[in-house]
Amino acid sequence: MFNRDRWQEIFQTISKNKLRTFLSGFTVALGIFIFVILFGLGNGLKNTFESFFLNDATNLIWVYRGRTSMPYKGFKSNRQIEFKNDDIADIKYNFGMYMDYISPGINRNQKIKYKNEYNNYSIQAIAPGYQFAEKVYLMEGRFINEDDTQNQEKYTVIGRLVRDDLFGKKSPLGEYVDVGGSMFKVIGVFQDDGGDNEERRIYIPYTTRQLMDKNTDKLDQFVIGFKPEIGYTGAMMFEEKLRQFLKDKHQIHPDDRRGIFIRNVADNLQQNQQFASVLQIIVTFVGLGTLMAGIIGISNIMVFVVKERTKELGIRKALGATPRSVIAMILQESIFITTIAGYIGLFAGILILNSLGVTLEDYFIKNPYIDMQTGIFATVILIIFGAIAGYIPARRAARIKPIVALRDE
Repeated sequence: MFNRDRWQEIFQTISKNKLRTFLSGFTVALGIFIFVILFGLGNGLKNTFESFFLNDATNLIWVYRGRTSMPYKGFKSNRQIEFKNDDIADIKYNFGMYMDYISPGINRNQKIKYKNEYNNYSIQAIAPGYQFAEKVYLMEGRFINEDDTQNQEKYTVIGRLVRDDLFGKKSPLGEYVDVGGSMFKVIGVFQDDGGDNEERRIYIPYTTRQLMDKNTDKLDQFVIGFKPEIGYTGAMMFEEKLRQFLKDKHQIHPDDRRGIFIRNVADNLQQNQQFASVLQIIVTFVGLGTLMAGIIGISNIMVFVVKERTKELGIRKALGATPRSVIAMILQESIFITTIAGYIGLFAGILILNSLGVTLEDYFIKNPYIDMQTGIFATVILIIFGAIAGYIPARRAARIKPIVALRDE
């Protein structure tokens, strides 16, 4: 392997056969390059899927009020279900063992004004737990806390785009904005990976919203963060018990599917994970198929290369070279060319993927990438099979008698 004379001989052979060397290396580099690009694009597709479906917490149950579709216990159908604060208290009392937090929600769209700047935004009246449900990340200040809800404080946390619209580059912390005729102090600025719509919201304490709505205790919805350790089965059981509890409390027929709507993210998550697994399988098969194509290409090239050198090998054997030394020389040359070309293809593919970034988002491919370990593993596999592809015809050629090899045309 470290024989100086052999390396000199290999470099001389390469320099005298530039076209053959180039074609061999190009086949290897192209195989790895295509593998890296296709595998990276597949990962970019997975990134888009995750940003669409997995940008919020995954241990959530959302509960929405609806209208009944069936009469029950003296109540007529088409009755609007009303959630109130005591629903939150009752759920905490009866299902505390399943829950990490619960946050009510009241949704409004109103004009928000700061000095001469104003626009309409979505106002979410919530409790502190909502920060974890929506995976809200604070850029400045703090989020709504329990003291704010208990004291009905007129505090607000605004989205990044709301800040840009109303305040420009100025920090909004401590400033007051007009929310539906009431002045609210800005205590925080948040960002949300869910996108622009999420960052055009403002959050206020739900109790303050109720105070503004003539001191009512009504709620539009609530979200429950269940304990992840209960798993998928526990989450589905919790959903069923919660549904039955709310139907009993609000006098809804057991078979009525429209009085209350429950969305269990655990169920959606399982479906999304199954879809993500299918994507992973597709990406893997694409990668394996590309590697197989590369291996076949290398094999064909190596068969041609050895065949072309049959007369040369005959001369070497006539001069006293052993079959073992002939095979070792061809293998060393094959591994050297395959290694150099393989890593050129690998780094070229990674460079292309890194330059793409979000430019392919319109085609549902976001931040394509490939793990360096995966790329190196694929390159090593190609090198190994390149060596095998060189060994088999080299071994066959080394067995040919010198006189037969010298007659080869």
